[in-house]
Amino acid sequence: MSARNRRLPRHRAWPLTTTDITDCLGPLMTRVTDLQFLTGQGSGTIVLGAEWIAPNNRNYGGGTHPDMVGLRIDVHPVDAAERAVTRALLRAQALPQLHEWVTRAVDADETWQLTPHQHYWRLTDGHLTHRDET
Repeated sequence: MSARNRRLPRHRAWPLTTTDITDCLGPLMTRVTDLQFLTGQGSGTIVLGAEWIAPNNRNYGGGTHPDMVGLRIDVHPVDAAERAVTRALLRAQALPQLHEWVTRAVDADETWQLTPHQHYWRLTDGHLTHRDET
């Protein structure tokens, strides 16, 4: 994201770019319905998130719009001083894992795809961990 379009305070930065995600996913990028660069301060240790949006009706007359069904990816801001180190770590470890998770989501059976799923990558004390949240 260019500095001109920046919506973050100067001491915050996104560790990845749209190009990083696109290069990682390749043709699978067409399955991503929403790519967000979050601006809030409340992410904690989360640096990257992926979510499968299921086509479920939660209440009468409600539900998920068909255009939103599929994959959502969120890039969370980090301290600007840690951006380079975090980016290198995410590119080396998290992006290949993201590709694998997206591939499994796209190829999953109907039962899996009818249920919402979330996967987060967290950075704590220089160590990257990841897991499904649902």
